[in-house]
Amino acid sequence: MAVAVKDCLELQLLEVEMLLSMFPKKGEINLDEDAVPSVQRYLRNSDGRLPPQLEYSIAVDVGEPKVKVELQVLLPHMYPHVAPQLFARSDVLHRQQQLQLNTDLASHISSLDSGEVCVYEAVQWVKDNTLPYVENSKISSESASKEVVVKETLHRMWIYSHHIYRQELRKKIFDCAKKLNLTGFCLTGKPGVICVEGLRENCEEFWRVIRYPNWKHISCKHVENIETEKSIDTLRLFCAFEDLQFQAHGDYGLRNDYHMDLGQFLEFLKQHQSGHIFQILFDVEGKLSDK
Repeated sequence: MAVAVKDCLELQLLEVEMLLSMFPKKGEINLDEDAVPSVQRYLRNSDGRLPPQLEYSIAVDVGEPKVKVELQVLLPHMYPHVAPQLFARSDVLHRQQQLQLNTDLASHISSLDSGEVCVYEAVQWVKDNTLPYVENSKISSESASKEVVVKETLHRMWIYSHHIYRQELRKKIFDCAKKLNLTGFCLTGKPGVICVEGLRENCEEFWRVIRYPNWKHISCKHVENIETEKSIDTLRLFCAFEDLQFQAHGDYGLRNDYHMDLGQFLEFLKQHQSGHIFQILFDVEGKLSDK
């Protein structure tokens, strides 16, 4: 198995090198600066832990005038012997058209021969096939613009995890919330709790991104939807996305395995008109800690 993984990672690096030569302009490929070096370090000493999966995005220009489509790529360690995880998104695509585009893209990739790198093939397919989905989105927009009353919905998600420790995961959470204009908080420690609020599609995109590819022991415990004819900003409970940390009850050394003071967390929730959420998250009735 180790030899097979090493062979796959070598092919992945060759493919990334090829893509960088084909898309040399700044912003065309968004790749973390340590992604390739971490794989290279593993290949030099493959007895260590597997490196993080290669993850990057490619900006694809479609049609005239140019429409920007971002192809997000996540490569399992055994790619190309297993399929890559791909997701195409664009600001001009409505949710239904974006879903159909990605369904058809996945179908096309699954029809290709296993064992061959295929990210460029996916880029080319997106370039050649996205315009009809864009046109359908325009038709949907024109129909929607004829509606008399336009309402916005604030979407709020309460997410529970067994724990949140890793710096790279916390960075992903905060970067994604900022990118999608979401407010709320991330409670670090054990347990871990995340709240995000904003437009529904942005919250759902956040939920897809943070648990992608496979975050175990995480669940969305509760969802709130509030309609308004005004701006959803008037309904937000949080003015930013906060880094929430409370005093821990214990510290067990290198494992960094500690329980957060849930009494302080309950106080925080009540200060933000959300005390009822405590019982939903933890299946117990909250009581304030004694002072």
